[in-house]
Amino acid sequence: MQNAETVLNVLRERGRRGLPCDELYRQLFNPQLYLLAYGRLYSNQGAMTPGVDGETVDGMSEAKIGRIIGALRHERYRFRPAKRVYIPKKNGKKRPLGLPSWSDKLVGEVIRLLLEAYYEPRFSDRSHGFRSGRGCHTALSKVAETWTGTTWFIELDIADCFGSLDHQVLLSLLAEKIHDNRFLRLIKQRLQAGYLEDWAWNATLSGAPQGGVVSPILSNIYLDRLDKFVETTLIPEHARGKRRAHNRAHTQVVREMARARRRGDRAALRQLRKQQRCLPSGDPDDPGYRRLRYCRYADDQILGFTGPKAEAEQIKARLTQFLRDELRLELSADKTLITHARTGAARFLGYDITVQHADRKTTHGKRSINGGIALKVPTAVIKAKTSPYLKGGKPAHRSQLVNESDHTIVNTFGAEYRGLVNYYLLAGDVYKLSRVRWVMETALLKTLACKHASTVSKMAARYKAKIDTPDGTRTCFEARVEHDGRKPLVARFGGQPLKKKRNAVLVDRKPVPGIIRHKDLINRLLTGRCESCDHQGEVQVHQVRKIADLTKPGRPQPPWMETMAKRRRKTLIVCATCHDTIHGRHPTATTTQ
Repeated sequence: MQNAETVLNVLRERGRRGLPCDELYRQLFNPQLYLLAYGRLYSNQGAMTPGVDGETVDGMSEAKIGRIIGALRHERYRFRPAKRVYIPKKNGKKRPLGLPSWSDKLVGEVIRLLLEAYYEPRFSDRSHGFRSGRGCHTALSKVAETWTGTTWFIELDIADCFGSLDHQVLLSLLAEKIHDNRFLRLIKQRLQAGYLEDWAWNATLSGAPQGGVVSPILSNIYLDRLDKFVETTLIPEHARGKRRAHNRAHTQVVREMARARRRGDRAALRQLRKQQRCLPSGDPDDPGYRRLRYCRYADDQILGFTGPKAEAEQIKARLTQFLRDELRLELSADKTLITHARTGAARFLGYDITVQHADRKTTHGKRSINGGIALKVPTAVIKAKTSPYLKGGKPAHRSQLVNESDHTIVNTFGAEYRGLVNYYLLAGDVYKLSRVRWVMETALLKTLACKHASTVSKMAARYKAKIDTPDGTRTCFEARVEHDGRKPLVARFGGQPLKKKRNAVLVDRKPVPGIIRHKDLINRLLTGRCESCDHQGEVQVHQVRKIADLTKPGRPQPPWMETMAKRRRKTLIVCATCHDTIHGRHPTATTTQ
């Protein structure tokens, strides 16, 4: 049996060389892939969320992997319907989310590993969503670095993209390279498994269920056809000329400056220099110069075009027709926009993107920012991020955190603030988040003051601390939990300078390393020893949602819970008898979960 590293490397090489896959289904019989998938999924919060059958990651074992492989080997495995829930969207509407059972998540992750290994070398460099080593920051950095001189932004928004993916189109795209009918039938069955809502089964006639682990890679395979159309058809048609023709008006001023310099007329030279800085050196209306650039993150696409608006309208019409005819998708009329790059701003991945223009801004005597891309923090983002901490227009305490520990309160506020700042570090005006910092800081101190029946000023003096950063000493608020013989737990809020970082890059997911090593949990599972009674044999993994559930005050702790709390682990390797005892399925059970 090949190990997971070898299987994935072979698929990457076949994908890189453009060779088809004809025995992909057989790789689903490899237990090493399931152990790898389990190591990537078990720590997710959704692993303890039950599907329609109530199954969670708790109780994972090698025997369960064997049963799944046996069902797949005889083509008896069937994906269960996903449990449909709804989460709120920014516009007030709700987004449907599918919650699959644990076994379906595990099989889906194995399928995703296989598809990602094969298709990743084939994807476009202009695609950044749901890809290893890529994310929102890599897409935004590419736009900021290479889109200089853009005249028009074309914002594309596909209406209900993931819910509208045509199954026949998707299966035909997969069948172009995957010559394995058993694997394609399994994918088809996954797409058509349906969902349960109010315990009523509903068919899924189109779309990839949001919430499924395999849906992101399927959507990338689907939209890769759009990437290829833009790269091979639109960009060659709308890109010509090596550089702009010279602007005659600018050239004439330069000649007059040379004559004034020879005459020694400094006054005229100063006036001509001011006039020169107001004129572009290249002809902005040069018909022999065009550029078209493209970037996609999941279902959000943006194009930058250098040329007249009429031609930008043609590009938009071509894309609309291609999506409708080839991929059976429709663009949202309200969100598909053509924006003038210098006087307006396009919204992409939560940033406002615009083209800078300032004739008076010079470096070494030359205009330095004209035509450059600027990334900005939208005003709407600042308003939306401060509103949860305001009451009556003023910062207020958060009542749901008052009964938590000081460390938890500071850590919660700190994590929310750091996440926001780290995301917008690419913005040139990231300093505008100082408003968010003040509101959150005041809300934090008011929450602590409410907990301790004190005042904001006393809480500020109590928790204020100085920390060293690459930008110097900074002030923050800090809560510590001391441990004998160990490093203290430290939670901080603030201390991060609101300064633009050009190299700030956050990726969606760590790439699968070249050498795959089992996580500690997998090694413990493979030893086959019960960590509760030392029984050697078939074992299972008991898992809880979070470590905090193990240390609640006033709650009697059985031995297994004390062991997990002492080791600070959410997992415990146990035999079937001990697992039954933990869950109260045995007469000697001491507690129930």
